[in-house]
Amino acid sequence: MTVLVLTCEEDLTADIVVSTLQDLGVPLVRLDPADLPGRVALSAEYAENDFHGYLKSGERMVSLGSLRSVWVRRPGTPGARTAEQSAWIAAEAEQALYGMLTSTQARWMNHPVAAAQARYKPWQLRLAHRSGFLVPATLLTTFPAMARQFAAAHQDLVVKSVSGKHPGDPPMVLPTTRIRPDTDFSGVAAGPTLLQQHIPKEADIRLTCVGDHLFAARKKADPEEVDSRFTHQGTWEPVEVPDAVHQAVNSYMSAAQLAYGAFDFAEDPDGAWWFLECNQGGQFGFIQLETDQPIAQAIATWLAVEP
Repeated sequence: MTVLVLTCEEDLTADIVVSTLQDLGVPLVRLDPADLPGRVALSAEYAENDFHGYLKSGERMVSLGSLRSVWVRRPGTPGARTAEQSAWIAAEAEQALYGMLTSTQARWMNHPVAAAQARYKPWQLRLAHRSGFLVPATLLTTFPAMARQFAAAHQDLVVKSVSGKHPGDPPMVLPTTRIRPDTDFSGVAAGPTLLQQHIPKEADIRLTCVGDHLFAARKKADPEEVDSRFTHQGTWEPVEVPDAVHQAVNSYMSAAQLAYGAFDFAEDPDGAWWFLECNQGGQFGFIQLETDQPIAQAIATWLAVEP
């Protein structure tokens, strides 16, 4: 049976997992949905209470009935490389490709429906509370009066984006920024604003969950640093996962129906881990390179299991 890898043409992280799958002798097909239609072709027939489908990428053809798993790593947008850009073609291609793939019995890392829900920061915060994590007090509002009340109650605050865009995605990115409680909050009426209790950080924690396997890494934080995404200082080192965090991660992943998640925590001076977010498609390559934790091996092993 075959593993399907959906990612862009140049993805070093995907390269590591693909190489590991090849070493395991697992058949695979790698394709970028951006090449559909064109270099990627598809066909599916729904008839006589049955379903048969095929995907072709370059010279490789795979039966959808032979798929054991699908890894959604960093796929391009269907229809993005057509000669004439068309929103209609993009929508049709996306519906066709993912509609066909979700008709199979393959395992997903991660399923598109679960992944779409998991991207919502407000939903993450609610699930994190219910899963047992420590979560900073948070307010999402367009009411200036509510913002002022929240600031008066918590004093030390940060403001961050609701969408959580990465620094590599300007001009959409908003760095997490510390603000004073006497800030003029009238501007929150212009758009949804996320205010959060500031957690003094001793260290940043990145915890990568692959199925039942947890890989945690710690990097000592600069006391003046607020958003670690904008600094490359410090070294990541492996760290043990506290039992309470381990249980909360298992609860979160089960409720979210995710097979993979990259959790970010702030470690306070008492050693407690505070939940910041879970990126269902988060990067892990830099952690593996610095800590030698076998994350790619864990992903490849998970993908290699037959449904």
